Amino acid sequence: MPDAKTGGRVLDVKDVSKSFGGFVAVNNVSLVLDAGERRALIGPNGAGKTTLFNIISGRLRPTAGHVFYHGTSIDGLSPPAISRLGIGRTFQITSVFPKLTCLQNVQTVLFANHGRSYWLISRSAALDAEEARGFLELVGLSNIASRAASSLSYGDKKRLELAMTLALRPKLLLLDEPTAGVELQTRRELVMLVRNLCNQQKLTLLFCEHDMDAVFSIADRITVMHQGRILTEGSPQEVAHDAAVRSIYLGASHEANA
Repeated sequence: MPDAKTGGRVLDVKDVSKSFGGFVAVNNVSLVLDAGERRALIGPNGAGKTTLFNIISGRLRPTAGHVFYHGTSIDGLSPPAISRLGIGRTFQITSVFPKLTCLQNVQTVLFANHGRSYWLISRSAALDAEEARGFLELVGLSNIASRAASSLSYGDKKRLELAMTLALRPKLLLLDEPTAGVELQTRRELVMLVRNLCNQQKLTLLFCEHDMDAVFSIADRITVMHQGRILTEGSPQEVAHDAAVRSIYLGASHEANA
């Protein structure tokens, strides 16, 4: 989709709310992402971050407000339709096919993209294999392409899910807790991988993350949510020095280190 309508604006969330019965999970949230931006969405558990992700990716419909991608409304579109427009998403809990190999996992995504049936994977192991290996190479898994996904470490499962998402050829990447559940060295490797991929693939990035070192290493802007609303947003330095953010989320250690 062209940027001519929006002057480089990729995502425009306007006055979005989502209620579940009497509970308001997202309350009149607006945010804008420009092309090439790396935006972190942070906040305590229950702040509404994942609900907002689910609205943007089509898993939930907003109770009020609208979501625009390159100036076109995507309200009410299904997740596959939104994916085809160029929005790719990973999840906090990895979503891979455990009985398939790494290569087959990526091939499955490519089959869907190319309009092929899943059953072809057992008929032609070579179909889309070269393209699939290319995406595994991007995330550092090409040397274990033939291993079953069930045998991977949790960090490598996150890499595999990222490869599957990249196989959708997104322009906007939504990452939900990309470093959650992995040990320190793997977190550092995943942070570097995400930064490099955004630069190499010219991706716009919106990500949720609780690890503040990862947030400050990746993001060029940060949006802070609290109780369903946007508390503040700004550069990493501005957010790190915001007294309200420190009091509800970052804590004194980041005040001292900022």
